[in-house]
Formats: sequence, C-alpha cells, structure tokens
Amino acid sequence: MTEQQTIDKSYLQWPFLADNHRQLADDIENWAQQHVDSAPHGDIDVDSECIKLVRQLAAGGILAHSVAQRQSGEKLDVRSMCLIRETLARHSGLADFAFAMQCLGSVPISLFGNDAQQQQYLTAVRAGNNIAAFALTEPEAGSDVAAMSTAAVRKGNDYVLSGEKTFISNGGIADFYIVFARTGGAGAKGISAFILDADTVGLEIVERIETIAPHPLARLKFNDCLMPASKRLGEEGEGFKIAMASLDTCRSTVGAAALGFSRRALSEALQRTGSRKLFGEPMIKIPGVQTQLAEMALNIDTSALLIYRAAWEKDCNSDRITREAAMAKLHATDSAQKTIDAAVQLFGGLGVTKGVKVEELYRDIRALRIYEGASEVQKLIIARQTLLNAGMI
Repeated sequence: MTEQQTIDKSYLQWPFLADNHRQLADDIENWAQQHVDSAPHGDIDVDSECIKLVRQLAAGGILAHSVAQRQSGEKLDVRSMCLIRETLARHSGLADFAFAMQCLGSVPISLFGNDAQQQQYLTAVRAGNNIAAFALTEPEAGSDVAAMSTAAVRKGNDYVLSGEKTFISNGGIADFYIVFARTGGAGAKGISAFILDADTVGLEIVERIETIAPHPLARLKFNDCLMPASKRLGEEGEGFKIAMASLDTCRSTVGAAALGFSRRALSEALQRTGSRKLFGEPMIKIPGVQTQLAEMALNIDTSALLIYRAAWEKDCNSDRITREAAMAKLHATDSAQKTIDAAVQLFGGLGVTKGVKVEELYRDIRALRIYEGASEVQKLIIARQTLLNAGMI
C-alpha cells in the first residue's frame, strides 16, 4: 500500500467495546502495516502464502484470539475476533482468510472439545503449528446441512468414515478437519462431529477448486477412513448442534470482514475522487459523487452497529445469538457488495483493472455472501427467530 488509508475510527469509542478491544485494534493495525502491507503482491503461491501468514499471526500472538482452552479458564471473545478480521480484511483478504479459518476450524473444539482434544489441537493452532479446517458442505448438501450423506459407521472403538465434502477452505493444506457425518437416522439429529487428522489413511484431496478470490479450497473424499472414537466431538447426534453453535459464533466475524472490505473501498474512493478532476473540478465536489459516498458511509456504520451489537451480545449477555449474528452477516455482506461496487464505479475503467485495490475487493467480497450461510438462508433464520420471539411458532 503506497497511500495512507482514510479510516474513521470513532466507532472504537462505542460502548460495545472495552479498553482492551481498543488496544487490540491498535496492535492489529500496527501488525498489519508491518507484515501485510510490506508483503509482495501480484501472483503468489496461495498455499505457501497462507501457511506463512498463519505462522506470522501466531508469532504476533494474534491466533491466541482464535481459540479458548477450558483448563486455562479462557473464553472466546467475539468482539476481539471481529476487530481482528475487520482490520486484516481492510489490509488483505488473504490475511483475513488465514485468521478466519483458524477460528472456524477451532471453534468447535473450543466450545465442545474435551480437555485432551483441546490440549492436543488448540495448543498447536495457537502456536501456528497446525492449520485447521471446517468440513461441512457437500455436493448435494450446502445450505440444507441436515441433508448430508457423508457417514461414520461405528465399529468397536472406531468409526469408519465415507463420503465427500466440497468447497472446504484450507483443503489440501490443513493439518486437521472438523468433519460432520451421519451416525444415525435422517435429519439433523443423526449427525455427529469428528476431528479428522490430515494424515489419516483414506483421506483424498480429489481436486483443488479455483475461485475469483484465490484461497486454498478443495473437494475431499473419505475412502473408509478409520477414526478412533476419541476423535468424536461431543456425543453422537450432537453434530448439527455443534455446527450451528460454531457458525453462530463466527457469523458476526464474517460480517466484520465485509466491514473491513467496505472501509477500504470507501478509503480508496475518497482518495480517488479527491484527487481526480472531472469537468474542471475534483470529482468529490460533484453532488452525485457525494451522494454515493454518503450511501457508502451509511452502509458502513449500520453494518458496524449490527456486528458489534451481535458480538457484544455473545460476549456479555447470551450464549446463542442466532438472530443477531444472522442480521449482522446479512446486512454487512450485502451492503459491502454495494459499497465496493460503488467504489469500482467511481474509479471508472481503472476500477476493473487487475492490480487496482477496488478490483481486488470486488472479487474478495463475493464469496462472503455465500459461505457460512448464504444471504437467503440468513433471511430465513431471521424470520424464524422473529416468529419464535413473537410466540407465533
């Protein structure tokens, strides 16, 4: 980055955040400037870059915020996770991805793992020695999680895992996968969760998947993988609950990443419209441009309010924030798409030129409206929770 970002940080004084969060925001900003802004850009080996980022995040103490070990009296702090993702995303979508996947792949163990599981896996994640992954989606079971067909059959003290998962982030570079598989009958109550080590015999990386924003992504196949029962998370039949609780925890942070992208888009737009002249005067003086900038600023503040409301609710007031997290993710990701699109428009032809930041942001934001629950699913969740709160179902 060659120019200073123009970022309004007054939101850090909101009552949703405490002094330790404000200090964390400064620390992450300084870390990102040193390690992300100075990193090489352009064509890179995505796998090796992600692994390097994980190691750097660990060395900076940042991955400590992605895990919580019961024996140490730790608790996940969603506000910290949101601040980290927002700041990293503002600097680099790949840096945000590296942190986010450590969170998503570790949260099930933080919430439901026994002491031995937490000691083995979370300690390694915190140190940057293990890369985590969350394997839920299947070719025929994306938004409809309860329709999954991957199965784990109990045989004595082991389970035999068979089936497929797809669009698995960190697929191919992860050291372990949180895998959800059917151990019982049809529906949500027949699903269990497991920790599958990447070196398990029978685990096959069928293909690597390329997307518009390069990330390590793969389709996995389980060819009768043998897993000891000690690798099961929680009890049989608790897999759906574990998946939903984990997504509940992480969905606000997806919104925070979108917020980071939005803030960067506005910063880029302000610099562009402030320096470029159109019809004899700076673009920023044109009423139509000011209107677009106003809408961008409005989208950013409303997103931030929803995100940090949900995170505060999770940290301070409620174990489950299904409605609040869904609102935060839905609004932040959808409005970020609009904000970034507006920035591209203000850049004109330069905005769709490879190597320009707003073009990169345009590719980065699109997947966030799909993963961890598509926008349409979030609307259904919000509607159901609203009806439940009204006592109508």
